[in-house]
Formats: sequence, C-alpha cells, structure tokens
Amino acid sequence: MEKITLIATAAFGLEAVVAHEVKKLGYTEMEVENGKVIFDADLTAMVRGNLWLRTADRIRLKVGEFKATSFEELFEQTKALPWAQWIPQNGTFPVEGKSIKSQLFSVSDCQAIVKKAVVESLKGTYKQEWFAETGPLYKIEVALLKDIATLTIDTTGPGLHKRGYRDWIGTAPLKETLATALIQLSYWNPERVLVDPLCGSGTIPIEAALIGMNIAPGMNRTFACEEWPIIPRNIWREARAETHDLAKYDRKLNIIGTDIDGEILKVARRNAQEAGVADQIHFQETPVKEWRSAKKYGVIITNPPYGERMSDRPEVEKLYQEMGKAFTAHDTWSYYVITSHKEFEKFFGRRADKKRKLYNGAMETQYYQFFGPRPPKREME
Repeated sequence: MEKITLIATAAFGLEAVVAHEVKKLGYTEMEVENGKVIFDADLTAMVRGNLWLRTADRIRLKVGEFKATSFEELFEQTKALPWAQWIPQNGTFPVEGKSIKSQLFSVSDCQAIVKKAVVESLKGTYKQEWFAETGPLYKIEVALLKDIATLTIDTTGPGLHKRGYRDWIGTAPLKETLATALIQLSYWNPERVLVDPLCGSGTIPIEAALIGMNIAPGMNRTFACEEWPIIPRNIWREARAETHDLAKYDRKLNIIGTDIDGEILKVARRNAQEAGVADQIHFQETPVKEWRSAKKYGVIITNPPYGERMSDRPEVEKLYQEMGKAFTAHDTWSYYVITSHKEFEKFFGRRADKKRKLYNGAMETQYYQFFGPRPPKREME
C-alpha cells in the first residue's frame, strides 16, 4: 500500500510533545496544527503509533479533505473518496461530526449526509443495496473548520489514555496522557528520584515507571484497527513483539508517591500492580507538609487540588503554602505543579522559572516549573 496520512490528536498545549514522540518513532514527515499532529507513514505506523504514543489522544486515518459550502458538495466529494479501500462489506461505520466557523453548521445534517454518501460509495464497489454493519468498527468523523471538511476514521477505539490499569480514579482524575506529558516536560530522567507528594490514585508515579522501563503504554490493550482485515496479522505480531523486546524490565527506578489519604493509596497500589510496576514505586501515607527526603537531587511532579469551588479555596491555599515550605526546603530539587488556581505562586511563595498553559480536560491550567541546579554527571539519586 502507498503512504497513508495519520492524525495524532492532542490536547491543546501538547502538540509539540506529541510531535516529538511521533518523530522518535521515526516518522518525520509531519505538520503540527492546533490539537493535532499530521504525519505521512504506512500501516505499520498506524499500529506502532497506537502502541507507543504516550501523550496523543487517539490516531485517526485521514481519508480525504476538501472545501464544502453546500450539502451537495459534501455529499458528492465524500462519495468520491475510496471508502471501500478501508471498510469491508460487513464493516460497522457510524458517523460523528463537528463544525466550527463553517457554513454547514448543522452537525446532525452533516453526519447524515456523510453516512449516506459512504453507503452510496460502498454500494458501487460491493454491488449490494444494504449493509448489515456487523463487523469491525470504522468510526468516521466529519470535521468542518472554516468550510474545509476533513474525513477521518478512528483507528484507536477507547482513547489512548485508557492504558488498562486504572480501575478507579478518585475525585480529581488526571488523564494518563496528561500525566505523561507533565513528566516529559520536566527534567526528570530514570536516573533521578521522582516524587509525587499528592499522588492520589498514582497516575504520575505509574506513568513515570512505564516511561522509565520503556514499557509501551498500549502493550496490554487492544485497538479498533486491530480487527481491520487490511492490516496483516504479522504487522501486529511484530509490533507487539517489539514492545517486549524494547522494554527494560530489569531497570531499577526510584519513584515515590505519598498522600494523606490511606484509602486512595490502596487504589494507587492496586493500579501499580495492574500496570506491572508495583515493584518500582514506594507509596506512603504522609501529609505534604511532613514530606522530607535525604536525597540531594530529585524531581517533584504533582497535581494538587485546584480549589475550583469557593468553599474549598481556603483549604487549598493553605495546602499551597505547606507545599511551598516543604518543597523549597529542598533547594537542589526541581519541582513541577499543575493547577488552575490563578494565585498559586502567591501562596506557594515563589515565582515559577517557567509556566506553560495546558488543559486538564476542558479546564485551563498552568504548569508551574521550578528548576533546581543540574546534578553532577553520573549522580545516582
């Protein structure tokens, strides 16, 4: 098969992180746009992208793109695309959509027209009038932006943040993809100690362990395109074998997660067990104000409560003050905090060396980065 175009979707603010991951996989022909990284590759990239990308939301196959200012244009140009190249006779192909700043603003109408156009296209190839849709899933998306329609098929299924290890996520969930991005945007590496002193259900420590051991985030789950007959089974076998060959199961890491809630720590331990990294993380019940470390160099990465409800503000602001005292006592450490609280620095007691706007779901946050000195070479902390 000739080259295909894939779209790795991303939360706003993480596009450059996703692009770096795509490049590390060896796919360099790419464009970075708001909320996505578009890259040219092959069927193997579809498989490896789903298995390895840690910060992308999902991988979409781009089927076509064109200008459409009328329903007739949308229908005819959608019908002309090579749908039968991907969707078999028994394929299941629901259509979802979105429209931003486009003349075709009725999403439900656009979905219906695209569905009808795809059916007509498949009729011409398979010479049948009706499709039972009992086979593999090919979820189509019609996305209209400023009158440009982009037609894609989702290759992922449940989002890439669904690693398969988290059975309960607590009251303030942090997606695994965002947790990984926080780690990748820090100066942590597997040779240094990493601490999350407000670890909750353990997402940041667990994702750090997966990174440190080079365990592919999609190793223990399945994907929508795994059922597609167009992808030879040997591609999946070889790609999954690669995830095991490249994993560093024997690497020893120094990762610590603490929290004041003993019950949530039980969940964190169970999640770490499910992820296969329980031996790499030490969980401990400790209030953040009592956190201490004898290590000279290390990295703190944490997602504290934000105080979104006014009634929670005083307690959260007191917590930030306690964090400031505990963290700055370790002045050779680097620490990273994500929160939506506009006055975090005021209560923390120090201005960040760098800030980066990120989105935790739909919520705008800042990633506050405080840099400690670089540890000596070969420092094993």
